[in-house]
Amino acid sequence: MIRSVLFDTETTGLDPLTGDRVIEVAALELLNDLPTGVHFHATIDPQRDIPSDSTRIHGISNGDVVGKPLFSAIAGDLLAFMGDGKLIAHNAPFDFGFLNAEFARIGLPSLDKSRMVDTLVLAKQRFPGMPASLDALCRRFNIDLSARSTHNALLDCKLLADVYVELTGGRQRGLSLAASNGRAAIAVYTHAGQRTPRLFQPNEVDLAAHEAFVSRLKDPLWRAG
Repeated sequence: MIRSVLFDTETTGLDPLTGDRVIEVAALELLNDLPTGVHFHATIDPQRDIPSDSTRIHGISNGDVVGKPLFSAIAGDLLAFMGDGKLIAHNAPFDFGFLNAEFARIGLPSLDKSRMVDTLVLAKQRFPGMPASLDALCRRFNIDLSARSTHNALLDCKLLADVYVELTGGRQRGLSLAASNGRAAIAVYTHAGQRTPRLFQPNEVDLAAHEAFVSRLKDPLWRAG
């Protein structure tokens, strides 16, 4: 299983080089590019004022960060959660820039930009000339936006995870495949998030037909890993 992390930040402004700070960070775990539901989330005291213009965008005010931890207090847990796999974000250079500025302030190494996957770039490549904001992509893929009144980092991550699934092929949500003694074991997820493993054992005719089909495909998923 390939682990990656999708993440988002909310900030006091647009430029960490002029003193803007991270005030919220959220991250979701993906296995084989599908969300597992495991996440990291923290609201952070930026040690500075949050401008009202920024509050109108993300809904986080000065009062909301009173008593919250400093970035230095959550940095270790965040890095541990991010691991060493690819890091996915929408307009990723913005989020990388802010987190790397925060890491630099406390003497920690920057996130390696070779790990960056930018869903904004993926969207523009797939839909050239079309709107590529998170809202626009959610509407394009019929993803429910009713809860998104502000740019909450955790909610944005959950929406972006659905968008990312669609951008990378629209794989059926809630379906995972694992090899089991040469057979396909399928885990079926319920709406409540539970799963009931059911073992499907194809006969030799089915296996031969499947092999003939797969042999015609370029880099088939069934032979990955």
